[in-house]
Amino acid sequence: QVQLVESGGGLVQAGGSLRLSCAASGFTFSRYAMGWFRQDSGKEREFVAVISYIGDSTRYADSVKGRFTISRNNARNTVYLQMNSLKPEDTAFYYCAANRAGMGLAAASFDYWGQGTQVTVSS
Repeated sequence: QVQLVESGGGLVQAGGSLRLSCAASGFTFSRYAMGWFRQDSGKEREFVAVISYIGDSTRYADSVKGRFTISRNNARNTVYLQMNSLKPEDTAFYYCAANRAGMGLAAASFDYWGQGTQVTVSS
């Protein structure tokens, strides 16, 4: 049974940091690119970051470039999202996802999804 379980969300003041984790099970983690997406109420789900199978390549949305860092530990079947210099507009539900085909940016290209974790940034 495939599972992606996010953790690490919460309430933080603007300028603060959070580190999200996503623990994977039920599939061969090292054969999947991993991504983070976010969705705020009333808005479409948007791409945040993606990392390649072995972690040697990453891509970011322009809105988070230079502030967020995606990483992975294939020995632990876990992907991370370090979020620094958080802004109120970063407030959203954050989801991790797995993509067998590679480092796509479109949500539709991802095969598996977690349930998400809420991040709220106060001004």
